[in-house]
Amino acid sequence: MKGAVVTLSGGVGGGKLVLGLSYVVAGKKLVVACNTGDDFTHLGLLVCPDIDSVLYALSGLSDQTRGWGRKDETWTFMSAMKDLQGPEWFNLGDGDLATHVLRTDMLAKGKTLGNVTGELVQRFGIKSDILPMSDDPVATIIHTDTGDLAFQHYFVRDQCRPRVTGFSFKGINGAHPQPRIIDVLQSDPEAIILAPSNPYISIDPILRLKGMKTALKNAGAPIVAVSPIIGGKAIKGPAAKIMQELGNDVSVLSIAAHYQDLIDGLVIDIQDAELAPQIRKMGIKTLVVKTVMTDLNSRIELAQATLDFARDCGS
Repeated sequence: MKGAVVTLSGGVGGGKLVLGLSYVVAGKKLVVACNTGDDFTHLGLLVCPDIDSVLYALSGLSDQTRGWGRKDETWTFMSAMKDLQGPEWFNLGDGDLATHVLRTDMLAKGKTLGNVTGELVQRFGIKSDILPMSDDPVATIIHTDTGDLAFQHYFVRDQCRPRVTGFSFKGINGAHPQPRIIDVLQSDPEAIILAPSNPYISIDPILRLKGMKTALKNAGAPIVAVSPIIGGKAIKGPAAKIMQELGNDVSVLSIAAHYQDLIDGLVIDIQDAELAPQIRKMGIKTLVVKTVMTDLNSRIELAQATLDFARDCGS
């Protein structure tokens, strides 16, 4: 789609920025490619945490207090599961459960994950175009000092306690980008934005898809990223811990280096303003603004600033 804004998103931070973008990018011109490396089957149901973070954010259903799941959630299912001595480590609220049941049922009837996500977008009344990164299954594996762990086992069950030594993405070699994403990238998009999501476990799975980096670079649009690291810390999630355990400096400099071969610009917080000259020496344009998103207004302001910056990078 000519003039589209393509956003690569994963996790809560991605959902926040995408919500802001939905206020400054009209309807289907906002195309969101969601990480699916976190997806897993639990109790027979396919759970897609990063897709659902975006669905709930754009439909006004996200829980702003917990930072995940649906607001006004009830927990009758989990209470019954506990009574039956079933697995309790992954919480499924009653409303959230309906999403997973419906998704799994539609997949069982032969629909692709892209088809299913499109149906959910319509049923949630969302105007933007939300897509899984691929219709092919990809599973993020966390290599740790205690052995290899499926992502949700590391992130939720083990609360990110094991020391991370690396990552792999099961199925990535045979996985192709969702066709709609490639179509949009080949149709003169206005900008490509990497959300402030964990670069290693939320954005890298998307970038590692067969042909994805080439498609992004050939799109002819400016590519900018929003740093998930602010003042040497991650607002949410294990990004800072992972960077430290991998021997990387926990700073926006490491984010810039990680994306150096791809991005034209990097958005960093005012707390990291003194590092902007070093990033520019890496050949990356830099925008220094407030990037902490505490409410709807701050999400919209960051989205607008990021989009304006991308336009400047492309001029």
